[in-house]
Amino acid sequence: MAKAKKKYYVVWKGHNPGIYSSWKACQEQIKGFKGPQYISFESKSDAEKAFKGVYKNYIRKSGKKKKLSPEELRRIGKPNLDAISVDAAVSGNPGKLEYRGVELSSGKQIFKQGPFEEGTNNIGEFLAIVHGLAWLKKRGSDKLIYTDSRTAQGWVKKKHCNTKLKPSKKNKELFDLIKRAEAWLTKNQYRTVIVKWETKAWGEIPADFGRK
Repeated sequence: MAKAKKKYYVVWKGHNPGIYSSWKACQEQIKGFKGPQYISFESKSDAEKAFKGVYKNYIRKSGKKKKLSPEELRRIGKPNLDAISVDAAVSGNPGKLEYRGVELSSGKQIFKQGPFEEGTNNIGEFLAIVHGLAWLKKRGSDKLIYTDSRTAQGWVKKKHCNTKLKPSKKNKELFDLIKRAEAWLTKNQYRTVIVKWETKAWGEIPADFGRK
C-alpha cells in the first residue's frame, strides 16, 4: 500500500490560527468554531507562504476551479466600465494592510492608502468602499463601485466595521480611519450603487494588488 502523502493544514480562522501537521490537530482548531477558514497544502513551504497571506486568495486554488457555463456567463454579462473597483491586500493575519481604488475604463489608480502596520483584509475592503463613496460624491460622479467582498458590503450597509481585531498602539492610525469612515457613512447620503464583482466570470477585480 502506498504511503499517504504528508499534508500541512493552514488555519486562518479557528480557535488557534496556525499551521498544523495533521488533520486531527487541524480539526481541534476548527471544531465548534463559527466560520472557520482552513486549507491543506502538500508542502510546509507552501503552507508557510499561505499563512502569511489571506484565505480568499487560496480557496480557489484548493480544488479544481469549476468553469461557468455559456448560459451563466450570458446571465452575468459584462462589467459596467463606467465604474471604479476597490480592493485590499494584507500580508499576514493580521498584517500590513493596503487598499486602493482603480478606474475601470482606464485602469488608472485613483487612490491608495497604506501600508498600515496591523490590519485585516475585511477592514481594508470596508475602508476602500467608503473611500470610494467619498471620492465619487466629492466629484458628483454617478459611477458604480465594484468590490469582491460581500462582508465589506454588509458592513458598509450597516455603517459599522464589525472587525474582531482589537485596538492597540500598533493599529491606532487604522482604527482612527475606521472611526472616520463610520462617521462619514452616518453623516452622508449617497446614491452610488455598490456591486459585487463576479470573479468567476470576469477574473480578478482590477483593483487587485496581484500578490497571489
